[in-house]
Amino acid sequence: MKKMKRLIAVAKGDEQADLVLKNVRVFNSFTGEFIEGDIAIVDGVIAGVGEYIGRRELNLDGKYVTPGFIDGHVHLESSMLSPIEFARAVVPSGTTTVIADPHEIANVCGLKGIKYILDSTEDLPLSVYVMLPSCVPSSHLENAGATLLADDLAKFIDHPRVLGLGEMMNYPGVLFGDKTVLDKLMIAKDKKVDGHAPGLMGNDIMAYAAAGVKSDHECVNPEEAMDRLRAGMYLMIREGSAAHNLLQLLPVVNRFTSQFCFFATDDRHPADLIGTGHINNMVRLAVEAGYEIPVVLQMATINAATYFGLGDVGAIAPGYKADLLVFDELITWNPSLVFKNGIKVAEHHKALFCGSDFSDEHIKQTVHLTSINREKLKLSAKSDLARVIELVPHQIVTKAREMKVKVENSEFIADVEADILKLVVFERHHATGNVGVGLAHGYGLKRGAIASTIAHDSHNLIVMGTNDSDILLAAKEIEKMQGGIVIVDNGEVLKALPLPLAGLMSNEGVHYVEAQLNAMKILAHDMGVKCEHDPFLTLAFLSLPVIPELKLTDLGLVDGRTFQFVDVAVE
Repeated sequence: MKKMKRLIAVAKGDEQADLVLKNVRVFNSFTGEFIEGDIAIVDGVIAGVGEYIGRRELNLDGKYVTPGFIDGHVHLESSMLSPIEFARAVVPSGTTTVIADPHEIANVCGLKGIKYILDSTEDLPLSVYVMLPSCVPSSHLENAGATLLADDLAKFIDHPRVLGLGEMMNYPGVLFGDKTVLDKLMIAKDKKVDGHAPGLMGNDIMAYAAAGVKSDHECVNPEEAMDRLRAGMYLMIREGSAAHNLLQLLPVVNRFTSQFCFFATDDRHPADLIGTGHINNMVRLAVEAGYEIPVVLQMATINAATYFGLGDVGAIAPGYKADLLVFDELITWNPSLVFKNGIKVAEHHKALFCGSDFSDEHIKQTVHLTSINREKLKLSAKSDLARVIELVPHQIVTKAREMKVKVENSEFIADVEADILKLVVFERHHATGNVGVGLAHGYGLKRGAIASTIAHDSHNLIVMGTNDSDILLAAKEIEKMQGGIVIVDNGEVLKALPLPLAGLMSNEGVHYVEAQLNAMKILAHDMGVKCEHDPFLTLAFLSLPVIPELKLTDLGLVDGRTFQFVDVAVE
């Protein structure tokens, strides 16, 4: 009551504000205008826009002020940064609110992973809301670190920062009324359910929406996007590190549809966070593509807030959090100042806050291998014809090919000259000893092996190599560092990036992680990996069985079109 009375008094002009940003051009999310005036802030909340005086005043001499940007769907873990370091990376770019889906860490650590994301983001100068991961594991075709059912997720559904159920990747389960899937949908109650339905169209997308799914971030063309809007779903326009969809989807944005569209990054890696930014990069791209600044800013702010029911962010108006971005101009979209709850938290693209100690021991020591030996890597050959995963440049889909492969002692072996390499996935969560072995074409590696515990979605240990000895060495080195990325050659570890937090994240800052990754990319390309491939991003998606056409899990080779296991050897 006392705070409300003071807020009213400051808004009326009867009392001084804590802070007044003087002489600014304020973007109004509701009308699309830039209004000249002052912004009065009290207790971290906006009291009003107009003429005000304050105990502290900051004259901004006609600069532009917008609400803080909102990322509508992101996996924090995919940045390879801890939550605090992620915040230090994105807040200076103007992102003050994110809706996180802890799908990646939940596949490794289960409920402990979700709790870690919630607990470690409690007091950050970045508002982190959570959508509970709906598909752990993502399919029955692999072993993950956990299995989360409706009863498990229900333990978190009433948390004040949990907004609903995250991307429902099991759309076949939705369409066929699978009880396990429907039970998960039911726990969302009156909260949101996000979608993930690449390629779903017509009556199928109507059925998907009828189940309560209210958004999708997997659209890659205007036809898919319009089908979702027609079904009453919000369109998350994605521009990430792996998937670049913004420019392809912008044509569906018009005066009728724009209010139902907002921005999401999904996955952004350190090089992109440093080089291009975060949501501000999407704003810049959309404006450069010719879209009106007010419409673009609404998609970066109030539209996501409206969808998720966040009534105190996304606008500069009485009662809203003082999450504010100050721009010297509206060209580069790099804010010169960032305020979070009325406190200056970044200036000239530098975070003004540091990391804090947070217990993360319960998400460490997650790599458990057993029976790592040469016998596990054998690929029996019935002839010289094999099913081979063919990489597609700049895509996470692959092609299924039948190719003639070198055979020795009735085994398929890697053939560097033909660019056919051995691909191995080790189950790393429960020490089951499961090892999937396959062949890949188009990666280009000429010597050694590259290994990583970032392998969507179950994040088992994946290794691409030219020979068994280096493959085994890479796997053992990963186990020694308890997760990360490693490059080996001729029995020697050349470079490594430890990711001790669930095998997905580092405790180091974004610049350190990016520098290490960049050095490793240069080395990988020097070792033959084709320049059109990100060595590690490409590897990360070769074990994702829900994406066609051919993928490898710890259980074996999967035809992603039929969701069936197939033999490497062709009869």
